[in-house]
Amino acid sequence: MLLAAHAGDRDAMVQLLHVYRPNLRRYAQQRCLISDVDDAVQEALLVMARHLGAVRKLASFSGWMFKVVQRECRRLGRVAFKQDPYEEALVDQWMAAHTPDSLRMDLAAAMESLPPHYVQVVLLRDFEELSIREIGERLELDVPAVKSRLHRARVMIREYLLA
Repeated sequence: MLLAAHAGDRDAMVQLLHVYRPNLRRYAQQRCLISDVDDAVQEALLVMARHLGAVRKLASFSGWMFKVVQRECRRLGRVAFKQDPYEEALVDQWMAAHTPDSLRMDLAAAMESLPPHYVQVVLLRDFEELSIREIGERLELDVPAVKSRLHRARVMIREYLLA
């Protein structure tokens, strides 16, 4: 199927992209903000459809495919992390509009929406109150990796709550 798609067979290309889409989505869920997963996968599939013929070594197709998704997640993440001057006002309005019980329920739902490796870091930091270094030791991660996961998790939670 890959050889046929590489040779220009449109049906093989459609079938190939259909087969890989679930794997790309799972990969994007670990690397993108929640709201960017579908956009990243869609854009990556378009890039793959346009440029598959340019891939020199078909054996490297799988790695290339995931690199395309990773690059798209980074691009979308850069756009998302630009500060919105009104965001703080939105957070204040949102907080004022919710009771403590509804806040707890919304936070629980937001936590459930996170990938497991993000939940773990948030629980250790915010609920068990471990230091970044202690979390790294427990999870066998270096300090920058813990900080990155914690930051991404908090951004995803905030995004979930404000959506």
